[in-house]
Amino acid sequence: MVGYDPDAEDRNNSKLEVAAAGSLSGLITRALVSPLDVIKIRFQLQIESLSPRDPQAKYYGIVQAIRQMLQEEGPAAFWKGHIPAQLLSISYGAVQIYQNLRQAVGSMYWKEGPLAFYRGLVPTLLAVFPYAGFQFSFYRALQQVYEWAVPVDGKRNGNLKNLLCGSGAGVLSKTFTYPLDLFKKRLQVGGFEQARATFGQVRTYTGFLDCARRVVQEEGPRGFFKGLAPSLLKAALSTGFIFFWYEQFCSLFHC
Repeated sequence: MVGYDPDAEDRNNSKLEVAAAGSLSGLITRALVSPLDVIKIRFQLQIESLSPRDPQAKYYGIVQAIRQMLQEEGPAAFWKGHIPAQLLSISYGAVQIYQNLRQAVGSMYWKEGPLAFYRGLVPTLLAVFPYAGFQFSFYRALQQVYEWAVPVDGKRNGNLKNLLCGSGAGVLSKTFTYPLDLFKKRLQVGGFEQARATFGQVRTYTGFLDCARRVVQEEGPRGFFKGLAPSLLKAALSTGFIFFWYEQFCSLFHC
């Protein structure tokens, strides 16, 4: 994990404690930022412009989307897809397959075959390596800037530094790789056009390059960054929270 230095003088946690701290920090963070993730995906999938001037636009702002979703679907809408997301966050733990997840997996397999589970793999692979590299680089660079601008007095400002530098690294990394995330989401929902009809226009893409070409043709370059605002807010909060809670759990286990 970015921000963890196993050779630090004040770090004496075991590998098991480090793994537990990482899993717990991911679980808590995912629950806290799930509403922003749901809103981001709604924005990414909307073909219409994210503008109140477009009469066909279902969503056009974070506050408006929150109100619309609460009115139409209730608070539970902000945690749709939360169970598989949590399984991803805590990774490799014991898994209990819930009914809705089991039905979705079965339906996709029998109707579309095993390749359905790998839609969006190309942009995912293209994004994961630069994103991880950017995150590490920006985190270290921001730490150096922080230590230069705000001299740290012992451990007193350690958690604040982790929170601010982690948030900044998340925001910068997400911005550089965001278009690939949008392509991934649009490719992943292929085959669910009928279910998404109530949200506005739908598109079917033949692949990564076709998706990129049609987005720029139909929606312009700004289409690549639909949902960037909630995505950056989520990136800042989630990255910062992960570092913050990770350090908290490591300190707790070390007590």
